[in-house]
Amino acid sequence: MKRADFRQLGERRTRNIGQLRRANMTPVPDLRVHLINLRGKRRQGKRDSVRRPRTSLTAAQRMRVLAKTSGRCHICGGKVENKNWQADHVIAHSAGGAHEVDNYLPAHSTCNNYRWDYLPEEFQYILKLGVWARTQIERGTSVGNDVARAFAGYEIRRVKRRTLRRES
Repeated sequence: MKRADFRQLGERRTRNIGQLRRANMTPVPDLRVHLINLRGKRRQGKRDSVRRPRTSLTAAQRMRVLAKTSGRCHICGGKVENKNWQADHVIAHSAGGAHEVDNYLPAHSTCNNYRWDYLPEEFQYILKLGVWARTQIERGTSVGNDVARAFAGYEIRRVKRRTLRRES
């Protein structure tokens, strides 16, 4: 490569980092550290929280929670049908989130289980990484093929663990 070509690559990289910052994302070398720090922040919140007993929402409270999003799941945006939904804590119970209508949003059971008790920024990264990985897999890139193989192996191990637990 010529020196001018390297200069263009550097300019392109600088523009990309600027785009990442405007999109409120961390440049690649710092992403791993940033994700580890987010996990630490979540775990610290769990350690610092005072465990309070959970209380069930009344039917009227559940209707108020559902009305906040016009009957849609706050995670995927899909329509929430009948009583088959969960009141999801905005600030997780494990991180000290209150049991008040203001701290709940409606979510499909599956969506809520995937969200788990991640911090909002953490969950955004999980979704963005998942969409990016899926795109790489669909395009058949070398990274996509590696991710697909690793994920398939992970899924096989996960299913085996669940099967072993049920059998014992």
